[in-house]
Amino acid sequence: MNPNAAKPTVFLWDCPDYDVARVRARVRESMEALGLRPSGRTLCKPNLVAAGPLFANAYTRPEVMEGVLLALKDRDAGMTELVVGERCGITIPTRYVFEHAGYDAMLARVGVKRSLFEEEVQVEIPLTHPGRLRDSLFTPEPVAKADFFVNVPKFKSHPWTTVTFSMKNYIGIQDDRHRLIDHDHRLNEKVADLQYVVQPKLIVIDAIVAGEGRMLTPVPRALKLLVIGNNQPAIDAVCCQLIGVDPRTVEHINLASQRGFGPIDLEQIALAGDVSLDDAKARAKGFKVGLVRVEKYFEGTGITAYAGPPPEKELTDYCWGGCPGAIEEAIEILRLFDEQLDAKLARRGRLHVIFGAYDGPIDAAPGDQVLFIGDCATWKGTLQGARVNIESTYQPRETKDPHHAKHDDIYAKLASVSTKVALAKGQSHLRLHGCPVSVAEQVLALSSLTGANNPVFDKTEIVAFNKAYLSWRGAMLARTMKRQPYQRSGVTERGDGRPEL
Repeated sequence: MNPNAAKPTVFLWDCPDYDVARVRARVRESMEALGLRPSGRTLCKPNLVAAGPLFANAYTRPEVMEGVLLALKDRDAGMTELVVGERCGITIPTRYVFEHAGYDAMLARVGVKRSLFEEEVQVEIPLTHPGRLRDSLFTPEPVAKADFFVNVPKFKSHPWTTVTFSMKNYIGIQDDRHRLIDHDHRLNEKVADLQYVVQPKLIVIDAIVAGEGRMLTPVPRALKLLVIGNNQPAIDAVCCQLIGVDPRTVEHINLASQRGFGPIDLEQIALAGDVSLDDAKARAKGFKVGLVRVEKYFEGTGITAYAGPPPEKELTDYCWGGCPGAIEEAIEILRLFDEQLDAKLARRGRLHVIFGAYDGPIDAAPGDQVLFIGDCATWKGTLQGARVNIESTYQPRETKDPHHAKHDDIYAKLASVSTKVALAKGQSHLRLHGCPVSVAEQVLALSSLTGANNPVFDKTEIVAFNKAYLSWRGAMLARTMKRQPYQRSGVTERGDGRPEL
């Protein structure tokens, strides 16, 4: 008897570069060892949070996905459809990212369809497990009805959840109306709840060039690895071990394991492939994770950050899943589009950003800019001679009904933020409302405040972006006219609490 027969298996494969044939062979070999043959509605979900030359290390490369698709065709046992689906970062049309990530050309070459999740009918999935944030959540119909789900994430750090491997990639199985709901200090719990929607039969992680430090603007790190497996907690736990992180300290991984989705102890996981765990660890030595408090992140820059606790401070004294992490990504995006950002900051005076229930001093000198970010921001004191009383506008999560959530529109956001900045001119401070205030909105606000180049108006991409934007608006209008925004699912839960489709 094989002592590893009942264990989930994680393969560590050497993959020096983005060679489609090599990826195809390794995925096919892994599927053969796992006894996997795709059938029915087969859906592959990459990480396409952003794309293009400036975000080259943020997404699952098309060569990896092409290798996966070809391997699935090699092992075909009756696939009725083969689709690649995703929802990229909010306010950006997924159409735009598919094209700029090289996916449209690749999909046409291999004869596979795409699914743009924000343009699909959204299906309500009931939840009944203990500890859930909500009694239901929404996911696009192709996800809810998938028979053979394949998760193809990017190996990256993350400023909100420490790492983003397999499970965290699930934030993209919701459209932008729903992914920001509970994207706050309970984000790890949200990610754990999303595991009840569907579990992958196959996971292929692009760790050929991994991303350190951040998730939208990561620093490239060549690990030269493909990590393949058939269980999400197990594969995420092994990836954590590679970079010296205890998987028990990553809340969504630990929660999923506690809820029975899979083991995170190495002795309960079978390791295979042609790279040993020790060799893989050596390749990843010194890998920088993303969990850095905002005050520390901006030390030595023209920005001073202040962070108080979120509304449910008994759970945590810091909002790891919301506005503070978003500003870290927003500033790095602006630096990509404007090399003079820090010089522009210096000319305009120090920027002070405040989050949560902060009750300490704000050391703003005359001419400095002060920005309170998020519904839960509170503060009382004097700024530049003016008495300021910032009160919380936070709404408890039970008041946020996903059935009435609305899409974010980049140009509506731009108009709103520009108006707020204009009205605050000459005032002691500016307030941005939201829970969370998204990366996109913070990019727009900071661009207006600092005079930095606005990515929305980047001259090299504005035509392509607006083409995708108008196509998205047209598709959503057609969906609205058909009155098909939502549907109830026929999902029930199995005895172990996970969904049966």
